[in-house]
Amino acid sequence: MSDINNFNNKIEQLLAPYAAKSDSSKGRIHNEPEHPYRSRYQRDRERILHTTAFRRLEYKTQVFVNHEGDHYRTRLTHTLEVAQIARTIARALSLNEDLVEAIALAHDLGHTPFGHTGEEVLSELMKDHGGFEHNLQSLRVVDILEERYPDFQGLNLTWEVREGIVRHNTLYDKPNLIQEFNEYKSPTLEAQVVNIADEIAYDSHDLDDGLASKIISEKDLLGIGLCNKVMSQITQAYPDMNFHKRRYQIVRMIIGTHATDVIEQSLRNIEALSIGSIEDVRSTQKKIIDFSASTSAERAPLREFLLKSFYQNHRVMRMADKAGRFIRELFGVYISSLGSLPPFYQEKAKKEDAHRVVCDYIAGMTDRYALDEYKKLFEPYERV
Repeated sequence: MSDINNFNNKIEQLLAPYAAKSDSSKGRIHNEPEHPYRSRYQRDRERILHTTAFRRLEYKTQVFVNHEGDHYRTRLTHTLEVAQIARTIARALSLNEDLVEAIALAHDLGHTPFGHTGEEVLSELMKDHGGFEHNLQSLRVVDILEERYPDFQGLNLTWEVREGIVRHNTLYDKPNLIQEFNEYKSPTLEAQVVNIADEIAYDSHDLDDGLASKIISEKDLLGIGLCNKVMSQITQAYPDMNFHKRRYQIVRMIIGTHATDVIEQSLRNIEALSIGSIEDVRSTQKKIIDFSASTSAERAPLREFLLKSFYQNHRVMRMADKAGRFIRELFGVYISSLGSLPPFYQEKAKKEDAHRVVCDYIAGMTDRYALDEYKKLFEPYERV
């Protein structure tokens, strides 16, 4: 057993001095023996992978509600794409890939059905009852709601994975920190890598779904410097390429150039800030894993375009409006009649705040489960 532990330690000795190493972890809430063949962060990744919450991501909205089509991103495919981009960046920077992947796979476990609309509505409904924020809900999932072990609640993940979940901070996610994770100015570089990989995935893959849905067209992209540059390179190299392949190549090149930029700029930041240890990372207020100034400026018009032409398109807005009504009405029925909840949640509501129990129940739903519940509760001829 000691030989295996030595093997794991030797692997981690190959990491950069500023990487997070599992043998230096702040540990778990509940003491338990570690596995002889797997590092702490590897075990965390695999515990996350086997959760019910992770499987449910397959039927949770990214932008398009599940029944809109089989080829659009779901919250699960988005999560896997974030993990893939994050691993690439982490390997180039000699960071801990197991920690990166664990954080990436867990970062959206607390997301609601129907995407960000679901989060906004639950936040509004819970404003007088402790609030709702999906990073904190993801932590609640891994700390409490996933009941799998006889000796403790939740998954008993390491502190660093839990920190990466809570401090997931992007243009789209602004976390509400809790006292336990306020000790350091910055999270690990591994957590920062997941943050930026999420941004890369959002921009490139939402662009792909927008093109696939025909809500946006290639012509629309000609006025955006980044897209125009990429499309010109593709057209010059492959003038006769069909739309399907060209669309894929646009997305591929945007991901590749942005990931490369992050790696190169982050190495410059590490050198400029004299980052030589994880303690240096923790005490640095400035974001270390970042885009270059020129790429940040280049990305801004694309994000603005996606906001106006895709996220605010009437088809997407109609889906969002419907989703908001579903969640408000489901919440109202459950709160006014706790007997409408499944027996497990009825029992929980006797011991815990009923609003939080209803919130947990709805946040854990997939899109299609929420729609089925809505039919059962509101359509008179639907079997209950």
